[in-house]
Amino acid sequence: MQINIVKANYSNPKHQIDILLLLESYAMDPMGGGKPLDKIVKDNLITELARREYAFSLIAYVDHKPAGLANCFEAFSTFSCKPLINIHDMVVIKTFRGLGIAQKIMTAIEKIAQSKGCCKITLEVLSNNKAAKAAYRNFGFDDYKLDPKKGTALFWQKVL
Repeated sequence: MQINIVKANYSNPKHQIDILLLLESYAMDPMGGGKPLDKIVKDNLITELARREYAFSLIAYVDHKPAGLANCFEAFSTFSCKPLINIHDMVVIKTFRGLGIAQKIMTAIEKIAQSKGCCKITLEVLSNNKAAKAAYRNFGFDDYKLDPKKGTALFWQKVL
């Protein structure tokens, strides 16, 4: 079994198809919301990602089959005055789980972050997603906190 992590080329038709296939798999998973992507997303996502120079995607292939995906965005830490990478989507198709794919993807993200001089990598995870939390903790992620006495940061949203 061969596992390869590839930085997606948004102009490559195979990468376009694989990104949408993997993201749809994530969206359909209970931890991704349990419903398919909207048609507008399917029709426009790749073009919109390609327009953003701060966006990049990594695709994991197992024996040339799409198995995992990370959609990432470069942002900026004002407290460190350095860039950071946010992992916005992390996907491993159910049939490929347990092969260390998430760890390989995160290792590739870390190398990219280091090459950009980033101060950190961030991500969001659902509090009840025990498998993902274990994988992230195993890689060195932890709750965000400035002072443990003040508590941990919460990820909030206001849908528009």
